[in-house]
Amino acid sequence: MTPRHRTSASVAALPGRSALLHGFRTSGPVLALLALTIGFALADARFASLANLRIILDSAAVPLVLAIGMSFVIRQGSLDLSVEGLMAACSIVCALALANDRTTFDLGWVALPVAAGFGAVFGLVNGIIVTRLRVPSFMATLGLGSLCQGLAMLLSGDQPPLIRDAQLRQWALGQTSGFPNLALVALACLAAGFFVERFTRFGRYSYVVGSDESVARASGLDVDLCKVTVFAFAGLMTGLAAAMESSRLGVGHVEIGAGQMLAAITAVVIGGTSLSGGSGSVLGSAVGVLALTVVANGLVFVGATPYLQKAIEGTIVLVVAVVAGWHVRDRLRVVK
Repeated sequence: MTPRHRTSASVAALPGRSALLHGFRTSGPVLALLALTIGFALADARFASLANLRIILDSAAVPLVLAIGMSFVIRQGSLDLSVEGLMAACSIVCALALANDRTTFDLGWVALPVAAGFGAVFGLVNGIIVTRLRVPSFMATLGLGSLCQGLAMLLSGDQPPLIRDAQLRQWALGQTSGFPNLALVALACLAAGFFVERFTRFGRYSYVVGSDESVARASGLDVDLCKVTVFAFAGLMTGLAAAMESSRLGVGHVEIGAGQMLAAITAVVIGGTSLSGGSGSVLGSAVGVLALTVVANGLVFVGATPYLQKAIEGTIVLVVAVVAGWHVRDRLRVVK
């Protein structure tokens, strides 16, 4: 076959390959979730029990809220590494604003939006640093996350504040019509995120900015405003997630966000959002969160040790990174 014929054949094969990749990115996560669920159910019938399904939903609530905010950040081609530090600060603020063993403050349920607002403010700062000071998002958010971690340690002191609001704790651990209350909050956030990305200009603009920022600027979009808003929204979700976790545990703690950042990023990528930006949805991220939660829960039923669980989770991250970047590997001139 001549070079010309080989080239023509390759071009002709591109649509088919693109369709296959698109199908994998859209249906693959759902199929993987179904396969995992069926596999663990066959391995141990207790996995499919109603009680365990409630545990899975409750365990997925906080990671889902974080993944919703992270979806918007990654879709616009950025990265937010401040999650763990910001969760720590928001957790301490939430605990100190509720009835606790350290202060006389007692804002009641208002403490939850206070913690969420605190997160939004720091998310706004993230966006301003990225857009005005032109600092890469991973560096800006990593630095602010460390700042927030230090602030949380200062506020916490040597003793984490214990939450003494019995009504709030009962609600956080309770259920409504058989569904965990925190899972219902996460579903409400998911519905809000879906509405924003599909039916608002802001949601559509985040796709455009992530696809090609220079084209977005040339078309007249206020790219900086879009980026700042996205980081503020992600901060809001982080603050809310911290308040939810603190209410469930009954304490404000500097380590409350440990491991949450990597889990959120992994879930978003598993759900089909490209690390290069411009694609993905919060529904896909929800599937990614459920997949990771099912794996963590199912491994307990099959008797996997904590060390093996970590190894499997790390393997999942590596596989996801390879699969997510496979379709753009030919366009990468330098791998850093």
